[in-house]
Amino acid sequence: MKLRLTAIFCFCYLFLQAQPLIKQVENYSFAHFEKNRIVYPSDSTSFESFFDKLDQLLFTGEGNINIVHIGGSHVQAGVFTQQLRQNMLSLTAGIEASRGLIFPFSAAKTNNPPSFKTRYTGKWVSYRNTQSNHDKTLGLTGIAICTSDTNATISVSLREQNNLIASQKHLFNTITVLGYSTNDSLFPIIKANDTIQEPFHNKKKGTYTFHLETYTDSVSFAMNKCKGEFTLTGILLENNFPGITLHGIGVNGASLNSYFRCERFLQDLNLINPDLMIFAIGINDATSVNFDESIFIANYEKLIKQIQEQYPTCAFLFITNNDSFRHYRRSYQVNRNGAIVEKAFFQIAEKYNGAVWDLFDIMGGLRSMQQWEDEGLAKRDKIHFTKKGYTLLGDLLYNAIMERYLEHLQSKFNN
Repeated sequence: MKLRLTAIFCFCYLFLQAQPLIKQVENYSFAHFEKNRIVYPSDSTSFESFFDKLDQLLFTGEGNINIVHIGGSHVQAGVFTQQLRQNMLSLTAGIEASRGLIFPFSAAKTNNPPSFKTRYTGKWVSYRNTQSNHDKTLGLTGIAICTSDTNATISVSLREQNNLIASQKHLFNTITVLGYSTNDSLFPIIKANDTIQEPFHNKKKGTYTFHLETYTDSVSFAMNKCKGEFTLTGILLENNFPGITLHGIGVNGASLNSYFRCERFLQDLNLINPDLMIFAIGINDATSVNFDESIFIANYEKLIKQIQEQYPTCAFLFITNNDSFRHYRRSYQVNRNGAIVEKAFFQIAEKYNGAVWDLFDIMGGLRSMQQWEDEGLAKRDKIHFTKKGYTLLGDLLYNAIMERYLEHLQSKFNN
């Protein structure tokens, strides 16, 4: 058996070596794409464990890998995460996996990622982890919508995805609505073909689960007409196919303190069981001229310790802040905190055996955001990227991960 597995590994290694795993990207003179690497300031053990799981998936077609990309508006926008998702799913045929945890942002009157479409009817009120003046219990997504409208509905469709082949449409047959109600008799239902399906309610986990007889790419929820208020904090779309599921968790304006307001953060994370956490929280923490590096590090350590205690083998990847400018008195000032945060991330990664993708340095360092804007890669606010820019980031991060993965394969092949 061991000889057979070794033969399979060698064949797959040679096959992957022949594949164009690294994507070609357009180069820019002001950027430092030659520095596009995943850096291990201390220990790479957790990433080797992650890559071992990727070996199993690619070489045997078995297993599921869960990646969580968490941040602020860069993640809520969805393009960065979606490009990384598409690239990971292109590694080999048959790794369809699940779409994972999503949120119907349109019902919260905010921008929805373009990789899926949501619609709503009725009256919904939104609450976010960027707000401190509400009493709603939030979960991993950092956002919630509430309704007392018995005619309220939510519809989700994955049919709006662009540039995805049919085998990558994330068909699902298990739907888990995350949330809670003021009345146990009030819960979401699914209406389809003149039939009504009620969920299995796990009050302890805060979930309402539906199991469908067939796979689908769209679903609509309604309320069961009972009185009370229902709060929805997320929708988990799953199937039983092997593959890589990349969950995008982002709220516009979110900082580390924002996620500390999410009481069910770890409870919801337990539904995912992450193998890799990609942290992109920091740009909103470091906008102030009074930014305190020690508080930033302490807050990150608090978050990391909570996750590491529950998931000791999970790999951590930290994305340094992009270069940015502050809007001040009708003009823009360079935000010098980017370089300070860059050093902080390396310090955090070294202490907790994480890895760093140094976006600040890769994009060109201080003042480089202006050049990205001039090339149509960043928006005029000098904080966010354009679709072209976010797509480029998704390709760059994928390439950096794949280069480390190829080194992992080379090491195993030589041994």
